[in-house]
Amino acid sequence: MDQFVVSARKYRPDTFESVVGQEAITTTLKNAIRSGHIAQSFLFCGPRGVGKTTCARILAKTINCMNPTPDMEACGECESCRGFQENASQNIYELDAASNRSVEAMRSLIEQVRIPPQVGRYKVYIIDEVHMLTTEAFNAFLKTLEEPPAYAKFILATTERHKILPTILSRCQISDFKRINTEDIVKHLQKIATAEGLTAEEEALRIIAQKADGGLRDALSMFDQLVSFSNGQVTYNQVISLLNILDYDYYFRFTDLFLKGDHTQMLLLFNQVLDQGFDAQHFVNGLNQHFRSLLLSQDAPTRPLLEMSPALQERYGQQSAQCPPQTLLDGMTLCTRCDLDYRASNNKRLLVEMLLLQICALFGQSVFPSVVSNPTEVEGKPSKETTAEAPSAPQPAAPQAATSAAPQVAPPPVTPQAAVTAAAPKPAPAMAPQPAAPAASDTPPNAVRRAPLSIKHIQKNLASLQAAAPAVTAADTARPIDFSELPAIWNAYADSFQAKSPGKYDILKHAQIKAEDHTVELTVGNTVQADMLEEDKADICAALRQALNADALSLNIRIDEQIKQDIKVYTAHEKYKSMLEQNAELRNFKDALQLDIEL
Repeated sequence: MDQFVVSARKYRPDTFESVVGQEAITTTLKNAIRSGHIAQSFLFCGPRGVGKTTCARILAKTINCMNPTPDMEACGECESCRGFQENASQNIYELDAASNRSVEAMRSLIEQVRIPPQVGRYKVYIIDEVHMLTTEAFNAFLKTLEEPPAYAKFILATTERHKILPTILSRCQISDFKRINTEDIVKHLQKIATAEGLTAEEEALRIIAQKADGGLRDALSMFDQLVSFSNGQVTYNQVISLLNILDYDYYFRFTDLFLKGDHTQMLLLFNQVLDQGFDAQHFVNGLNQHFRSLLLSQDAPTRPLLEMSPALQERYGQQSAQCPPQTLLDGMTLCTRCDLDYRASNNKRLLVEMLLLQICALFGQSVFPSVVSNPTEVEGKPSKETTAEAPSAPQPAAPQAATSAAPQVAPPPVTPQAAVTAAAPKPAPAMAPQPAAPAASDTPPNAVRRAPLSIKHIQKNLASLQAAAPAVTAADTARPIDFSELPAIWNAYADSFQAKSPGKYDILKHAQIKAEDHTVELTVGNTVQADMLEEDKADICAALRQALNADALSLNIRIDEQIKQDIKVYTAHEKYKSMLEQNAELRNFKDALQLDIEL
């Protein structure tokens, strides 16, 4: 029984013409040999399995060939070529820098360089994985690399160019090897299959090429494995079974379920994917790639970017005709967000299932109207669907909803004060004896149980809520307001923030307050201060109405940049002192942990 040789070695290129996918580099090297402009040192860099060492061996063989062809290829028959093919050449040295990375190894190499070649014109030194050399070894090698003898040529190969010293890079002619594209790998595998008398489906070879990610050696290793598995007949189903690949058919089925809105079968299909051992994050990335392919398939000029067979491109084109481009783009956004959140999630399966339901809602066929359908939506900002389908029971925070729900019976008047009391996240600070809210007892206890809204959303909408349905009677508007106690009330309100929010306390203390008719006007010095007060405008207005017993009072905030304010900036020591007054145990905590105050 003959000894088996893997395809990566058996079919390793031995001429520039047979190198796969690096035409620009091989053409440059052949022209350099033809013109005699051969650099003293080369650096071949690029990902694994793309032909760096192979090209270095071919270059070393060709420049020593005694009878090169007109196309600048080695003849393969002269004494130098035969010695190279039999691994007996005395002029070509291959050194593995991963195991010879010390200064002593470089000194030994330098000693060898001094001896001229016995056969041929050049002594060629191929140093693989050169980035593994130590800094000291690089420095020892530097002088020889810069000024070698005329007969010495150095070819360095590495996958990590950034680890090589700049002084080495500046002395080399650098060639960047690219990843081999899918079509070139497929053609090379077909050539090998024909030479070996094997049958292989083109789609099966394409899957191997895509799995190899531009590395021909990886593709050949998988090809050998599949030949052994399939007994000489490589099929598409065998490839996806052995390599454990989620094939296109799964993603086509998921998209069909999205279009139908069949969330039940969609979740069952996802469970089937997990049962087969596929990683959920890998599935999300594949779904994202599927949406990209559908988007590219909608225009004929972009279909070649898919790198797949014409039959599969046609299938993508048929399904993409049913999918709106914006929906596909939103689906890609959701998949990308899920991929970023996957690692931090404690329940990864639930995260992906939520993603699938959200995508189903994007396609407009979901049975869940409350699923977020806008991927740009942020927390605390409800979607239009949620707002439109919220319960229409009487609400203290939305009097209009109560009116539309029961037009036959007029609801009791709800004052803005009661709306603030029911909807605000915290009660207004007490500044005077607070009268009981007149409408609180008339509100059903479960009336506030509607679609969940964030605190910030409620605060931002209180002012518009009051303007939409002000429950202010004509008598309230006609009755004058006594503003004689307003300065004391305002100071008490500002003092309530001194401990919990010193920054807001300073703004309230230095704001100019003016009252006229039924309006209180606050004047601050800049936009930042105005924005901070706008966030609490509803709370401030409600507190003033309660303290002044004036339901018709309104609040305006304006900016006057001419105001000169001397707002105190608290130092770290002052903050610590304030915290210490609230909790004396803080000192013991600081001393126990030996903490210090940042200056």
